Amino acid sequence: MGRAGGHALVDLAQGGAGRHLPDPTPLRFLAPLLLRVQAADLPGRGPGLNLRRPTWQWLALIAVVAATVGSACAGFAWALARVTQAFAAHPQWVWGLPWAGLAVAWVYARWGNEAEGGNNLLIRQVRQPTAPLPWVMAPFIVLGTLVSQLFGASVGREGTAVQMGAALADLWAPHVGLHPGERRLLLCCGMAAGFAALFGTPWAAAVFAIEVVAMGRRLRWRFVAPVLACAWLAHQVALAWGTVHTHQVLEASPGFWAALPWWLVLAVSAGALARLFVWASHGVADAFKRHVPWAPARPFLGGWLIVAAWLGLGLERHAGLGLNLIDQAFEQAMPWWESLLKAGFTAWSVGAGFKGGEVTPLFAMGALLGSAWGAVAPVPVPWLAALGLVAVFAGAARTPWACTVMAVELFGWPVLGPALLVCHVSARVVGPVGIYKAQAEPLQG
Repeated sequence: MGRAGGHALVDLAQGGAGRHLPDPTPLRFLAPLLLRVQAADLPGRGPGLNLRRPTWQWLALIAVVAATVGSACAGFAWALARVTQAFAAHPQWVWGLPWAGLAVAWVYARWGNEAEGGNNLLIRQVRQPTAPLPWVMAPFIVLGTLVSQLFGASVGREGTAVQMGAALADLWAPHVGLHPGERRLLLCCGMAAGFAALFGTPWAAAVFAIEVVAMGRRLRWRFVAPVLACAWLAHQVALAWGTVHTHQVLEASPGFWAALPWWLVLAVSAGALARLFVWASHGVADAFKRHVPWAPARPFLGGWLIVAAWLGLGLERHAGLGLNLIDQAFEQAMPWWESLLKAGFTAWSVGAGFKGGEVTPLFAMGALLGSAWGAVAPVPVPWLAALGLVAVFAGAARTPWACTVMAVELFGWPVLGPALLVCHVSARVVGPVGIYKAQAEPLQG
């Protein structure tokens, strides 16, 4: 791990040559598809997406957004790798976590209160475009994430990539005169671009950007062509800047039907873990809001509990993204309680107000959970870890289709059948409310 451009999400299974899936559909094929994207809207009322402007204008806008977001995410990945390495070299910096959380929360309260909504704000704006995203959303979430990682908080990077992508894309909306329906598409393009540039999974990024804002409602698949084009271009831009993603294909398939009972066991347990995490993270956040009115004091108090857990329980391995835990999960069967410890550490960090998101820690929880089943299941540990990785995220984010696609991008086509099963079962177990509360909110107007 520790390659150029930061720790790639898919630097999971060590050993063996990585293999990329073929690049998404070339732009020369996507261009005519854009002509067919007419009157497609996200569920609910409001203006539909009508591409009345020439296709070349949309392609130019998509290219500009992809170049901007891809470059920004490449820079963020580089910076994230540097702060992660710095904390690994100086673990005593965890003593500064409460003060770092206090400082970031104070900056948000002073100048970026509107950006505090994060991914929930994005989902609401895509569903019901009402106002531009705060211009401070992108720089503030980058600052908050880097500071959180520098001092050992158990947070992720997905929230940063998605918020940065959408905020940078939205800067162009007033200059090109987009109506609300077109702005929906632009925001989805930005979200997908950020996800693809940071994680190296453009197909999953495109599906995620559409699915995460429409969970439980009919998906508008005609958004896929422009969103995929933007995701693919942003991914290529990030690669051009030196960001590296290794997509590892699993070997020695256990067979779908032979391992079916264990896929079901893994799926249900992954859904249960995701549901527990959702309940814990929302519960911690709600408790802090009720009992600590001043927002900057929440990460300050929460940070001291993290320091206490670090010192008293020896949880230093659970700090940060959790890529070290993912590595271990693919190498050997891990104790079952490791996934619960990572879930608790992350729920407390996120609930207390540390910035960065939950997704990469969710990957770590899932990989640890799957690996734990490897101690009793006659299934290769890397397979269980890989499917656990996507299943917990699928349940917590309520995005089973995106996570199925991600599984194929990360681990190859043989995982398609098991991934489809575990991701959808996990999402059903979690229920209607995931880590993004806005998904369950009724559409207004």
